[in-house]
Amino acid sequence: MEGKQQLPPGPTVPGVAGEEGRSGEGKDAVGRPLGPTPSQSRFQVDLVAEGAGRTAEEPLKASGEGGAAGKGSEEAKGRFRVNFVDPSAGDESPGELGGGSLEGGNVSFQNGGDTVLSEGSLHSGGQHHYYYDTHTNTYYLRTFGHNTMDAVPRIDHYRHTAADLGEKLLRPSLAELHDELDKEPFEDGYANGEEGTPAGEAVATYTPDSKGVVKFGWIKGVLVRCMLNIWGVMLFIRLSWIVGQAGIGLSVLVIGMATVVTTITGLSTSAIATNGFVRGGGAYYLISRSLGPEFGGAIGLIFAFANAVAVAMYVVGFAETVVELLKENGMLMVDEMNDIRIIGAITVVILLGISVAGMEWEAKAQIVLLVILILAIGDFVIGTFIPLDSKKPKGFFGYKAEIFMENFGPDFRHEETFFSVFAIFFPAATGILAGANISGDLADPQSAIPKGTLLAILITTLVYVGIAVSVGSCVVRDATGNVNNTLVAELTNCTTAACKLNYDFSSCQTGCQYGLMNNFQVMSMVSGFAPLISAGIFSATLSSALASLVSAPKIFQALCKDNIYPGFQMFAKGYGKNNEPLRGYLLTFLIALGFILIAELNVIAPIISNFFLASYALINFSVFHASLAKSPGWRPAFKYYNMWISLVGAILCCIVMFVINWWAALLTYVIVLGLYIYVTYKKPDVNWGSSTQALTYLNALQHSIRLSGVEDHVKNFRPQCLIMTGAPNSRPALLHLVHAFTKNVGLMICGHVHMGPRRQAMKELSTDLAKYQRWLIKKKMKAFYAPVHAEDLRDGGQYLMQAAGLGRMRPNTLVVGFKKNWRQGDMRDVETYINLFHDAFDIQYGVVVIRLKEGLDISHLQGQELLSSQEKSPCTKDIIVKVDYSKKTETDTSIAFAPSSSERTPTVHKEEDEDGKTPTQPLLKKDSKSPSSPLNLADQRLLDASSQFQKKQGKSNIDVWWLFDDGGLTLLIPYLLTTKKKWKDCKIRVFIGGKINRIDHDRRAMATLLSKFRIDFSDIMVLGDINTKPKKENIAAFEEMIEPFRLHEDDKEQEVADKMKEDEPWRITDNELELYKTKTYRQIRLNELLKEHSSTANIIVMSLPVARKGAVSSALYMAWLEALSKDLPPILLVRGNHQSVLTFYS
Repeated sequence: MEGKQQLPPGPTVPGVAGEEGRSGEGKDAVGRPLGPTPSQSRFQVDLVAEGAGRTAEEPLKASGEGGAAGKGSEEAKGRFRVNFVDPSAGDESPGELGGGSLEGGNVSFQNGGDTVLSEGSLHSGGQHHYYYDTHTNTYYLRTFGHNTMDAVPRIDHYRHTAADLGEKLLRPSLAELHDELDKEPFEDGYANGEEGTPAGEAVATYTPDSKGVVKFGWIKGVLVRCMLNIWGVMLFIRLSWIVGQAGIGLSVLVIGMATVVTTITGLSTSAIATNGFVRGGGAYYLISRSLGPEFGGAIGLIFAFANAVAVAMYVVGFAETVVELLKENGMLMVDEMNDIRIIGAITVVILLGISVAGMEWEAKAQIVLLVILILAIGDFVIGTFIPLDSKKPKGFFGYKAEIFMENFGPDFRHEETFFSVFAIFFPAATGILAGANISGDLADPQSAIPKGTLLAILITTLVYVGIAVSVGSCVVRDATGNVNNTLVAELTNCTTAACKLNYDFSSCQTGCQYGLMNNFQVMSMVSGFAPLISAGIFSATLSSALASLVSAPKIFQALCKDNIYPGFQMFAKGYGKNNEPLRGYLLTFLIALGFILIAELNVIAPIISNFFLASYALINFSVFHASLAKSPGWRPAFKYYNMWISLVGAILCCIVMFVINWWAALLTYVIVLGLYIYVTYKKPDVNWGSSTQALTYLNALQHSIRLSGVEDHVKNFRPQCLIMTGAPNSRPALLHLVHAFTKNVGLMICGHVHMGPRRQAMKELSTDLAKYQRWLIKKKMKAFYAPVHAEDLRDGGQYLMQAAGLGRMRPNTLVVGFKKNWRQGDMRDVETYINLFHDAFDIQYGVVVIRLKEGLDISHLQGQELLSSQEKSPCTKDIIVKVDYSKKTETDTSIAFAPSSSERTPTVHKEEDEDGKTPTQPLLKKDSKSPSSPLNLADQRLLDASSQFQKKQGKSNIDVWWLFDDGGLTLLIPYLLTTKKKWKDCKIRVFIGGKINRIDHDRRAMATLLSKFRIDFSDIMVLGDINTKPKKENIAAFEEMIEPFRLHEDDKEQEVADKMKEDEPWRITDNELELYKTKTYRQIRLNELLKEHSSTANIIVMSLPVARKGAVSSALYMAWLEALSKDLPPILLVRGNHQSVLTFYS
């Protein structure tokens, strides 16, 4: 903006610690100026350093520098000085602080900056410095002339924490703007739940030392590099031979095909490079941030390796040329092979020296090499216009139409084909990523990569085509080099161009040394000054080698920094201002040296080309994939790309891989696949917002919508369970048992009702959501975690049952743990608990109650596990909720139901603290340091029981007591259990009620039904004695159990009894007890039968008795469940919603 000064990053301000750091806004004033142009600016801020006699930054505007910096620093420790500036005062001289240039008296900001109190006239003159107290842990400037916390949009709010370009600033969080100001807005003091560093430190940490860092523009950084890398040895040594074999026409086609592949890849690279800030790492960075760490990690490794080996390939090309020259002059040192090794080794050491000297030297070397290369090309072009008689016997006649016509068509010899020639040429077109590979060293990679790469492709292609055409128009395919082969008399029946030009090269049928087909040094021969061409060859090979030597370590360093392969972590370290990967340079040097000493490059060359092509294919695929995923974050600034063209480019790259060398292509695929599987298996802990994530979301969304259009069918019924677990790790047995029959079959949602003060609970909801979902994934639980805040458990349960799930993926079965401590607790909790069942039946849910005799809730034994599950939670301060609160959340919520009433008796308090649902902090600290104290026997049993469903169940029985037909859920759940690996050895035994005189008939009827349902069973037992009266002692025990909960209305006056029933609706009336006597006896009798028949079963699945709403009191229903299920193996009381879930129709 005009008039806005760009300030240096420092100096850091020790006095601005603490308070401003909390909201993060304090950093604004340390980094860059906040405001608009002086003409619009209504304010000016100087940050006053504590004890420092200078302001923290130069004023934004000319009028702020005067007086108060010195004396103000004492008075304003850790505060802001706000100078209100009259917009009209923009042109005044620096010193003018008085009079009309300022509008304001003493302004004090109160209530965290939400109101302005003005003392005195806003137009009085005098010294105008207003101090604003920032000790309310928030910071606010005047925005649009009003005193508000809201921040205006600016780039620093969107930075990553460790940004290279400046420090990250935090905008005020929603809570800061929205929460009531009755007390400190945040207990933890930081916005967004982030640990803030004081502003001063923040700047010191985030702002890198920018002095001495070398950053390149698009010409030096990308264009020069790409051109040098693309123009390789091929240009001088092989292009003439390709023209000889394929003819001018097909040569241009070969060049065109290679260009199509590289141009599409160039467009794709440009699209990815302009979709956000690009850091170092080139192709690896682009692919990994687009497709995720799996592809990125695979490509990063082979691309870095390919670059390292390419150094060897180029250096050997250079050494071969030098050895040729030595041989011509008879100056060989040992023999050809060893000379190549010696010269190669010396060369690679010199190149390493240039690279390690730093990027600036390397860039200078590249410029010099480019100049030589261009001179060599110019030398050749000039040479074509000077046909010397001495060169005619070697086949060079200057531009002649006859030669052009003759060389236009192909003339493949020595088993060469179009594709083999293409395979030889294609590596000459690679190298387009040379600029992108040093993306971290570019000043503006977003504009440099597209411009430089595409322009380099255009220029190099034109040069290739131009040279192919001119060499094809000047030089014949075969020539003897013998001066005596001139024709004296003109022949009339000439067929060859040479013959028409009075040369007879017919003897070349047997083989000659000259001509396009036979002489690789045609360009030297044609050129005006042959040594320049040799210099060009040296330049082309060395520049490509140098570019690869720089690219490989940079890519490898980026790969190691991301810690995808933990073993390579040591190579992530960088040195010096430019963060040079010296260890990577050394590794690249050793790899290159190794391959130079092997010196068998004909085997390695195709593999290298294929490695490059694999990365090109994936860059193209990345663009296609990102466009397909329709992620809102995919919006490249470079618009000239098309997803389908990118897909075609990716396919072309794969085809070209096979054309070049089929076994190398297969090998590349195997290596990429192997690395992909390895990284997928290792699951690196990174999240880059890749298009794979976006596509997963899109697929899930589309399938969910498609699913909602499909009507339910009984054959496709799945138990979709909403489990009231509370915190998922507090009831592992409940979780594992339900997971056993829902895993890969149906939906499983862990419901958690928070019931504390709303403000605290809201804060917990978000931290819990991330923490427990991560915990479930870590434990390989295929489940979702759904927390809600409600006044009590019943409301929370209703919210979850009505709103959990999506479309057809909604729960249809409520699973709760049995309320073990119901007799000791507050009966209002029992009322809430039983009402949950009624609500579930109202919403057409099935209900499953799970009871283990040891109990389910192990949260009081779980100090250590709680800690470990929260190590990575975004807000570590919430490890333990405050005790008063946690009693509610961890218990009521979940179904352990401790009393929720405010009038808890002291004894209840004591009891609860002892079995402490959530340990308090001191207890936890003690636990985490010292070895935990030995558990008492009950706790030990509880802990063992909680993990019993994680083990293999062995050969035992699942007993199904299918007494009432609920649609078949009671039978479906045990069947699903037996399909799982841990339960597959268990046999299903079915128990049904029947009449004594029809036992055989009932058994046969049930056997027929089960076989029609195709459910295997080991035995069917018909119980004829269900309605026998239970034993007296069991009836007496039941009556004793319900005694405290009876109303005894017959012994009280009518009014007293009615009032009591109204206040305590859960009380059992005498009338009700009499009415449901048979049902009561049946529950007691069933418990006797269960103990008799099923005491050794692994698990019992039984029909849940249903109580009529409003007729059966909560206490009586709870007593029935207690009497039915006590002292038994793990039991599931199941009641479907009375709609069929099994069918025998196909």
